Amino acid sequence: MIKSTLLQAIQAGATELKKYFNGTFTIASKATLNDLVTEADHASEKAIFSVIQNNHPDHFILSEETGAMPTASSTKWIIDPIDGTINFANGIPICCVSIGVEQEGKMILGAVYNPFMNEMFIAERGKGATLNDQKIQVSNKSDLLSSCLVTGFPYQYLDTENGPLQIFEKLIRKAIPVRRLGSAALDLCWTAAGRFDGFYEHKLQAWDSAAGFLIVEEAGGKVTDLKGNPYSPYQPGIIATNGKIHTSLQDVINGGSL
Repeated sequence: MIKSTLLQAIQAGATELKKYFNGTFTIASKATLNDLVTEADHASEKAIFSVIQNNHPDHFILSEETGAMPTASSTKWIIDPIDGTINFANGIPICCVSIGVEQEGKMILGAVYNPFMNEMFIAERGKGATLNDQKIQVSNKSDLLSSCLVTGFPYQYLDTENGPLQIFEKLIRKAIPVRRLGSAALDLCWTAAGRFDGFYEHKLQAWDSAAGFLIVEEAGGKVTDLKGNPYSPYQPGIIATNGKIHTSLQDVINGGSL
């Protein structure tokens, strides 16, 4: 029942994305100039809420635009109605709807859907991960120097030791390709599908990674915080890899050399 609701909800959100994409809609800034929210974000969120609340009115909801809607339920829906809003607002089709389902503190289901590329990523704990119903698995590369990586940067630069720009520079000076797509949820899914060998980011919110990190794990990958501890979407830093380059990437992120 929960999985069926998840699929209905993510399709409902995606319908709103397709309705507004490349059209005319309102855009506003949130905390910083380029941290955007659009009319489509709100429409997608509303459509998702409607599906979930019709089927599971007692469930806890945490969503990017509305925030927490707590209940006594041990089941929580963690929602990003548009991950990659800047891309969406500029007509770039690298954006998606992302929904994770947590039960008793453990992520049990995750779905990420990019309707513009017609790619639906789904994972269920213990049952693997799929892309459009076909099983996916992480890449097999074992050398960081020959890997293809992806990352993202926070809206407010973290002026700390081994910050985002320092790590990026360290990697690209060794000619390691590091891409920036603008959607953490898709970065994680594309790592799960073996398109990237690893993903790292210094500052995410729970809705950015809740679904995607489960998809990576169920595709055979490894996900930790920046220090190598077990991952929780409620802390900011993440490293997600095929497992084979994880330690090497983690070392670089924490000040090691290549």
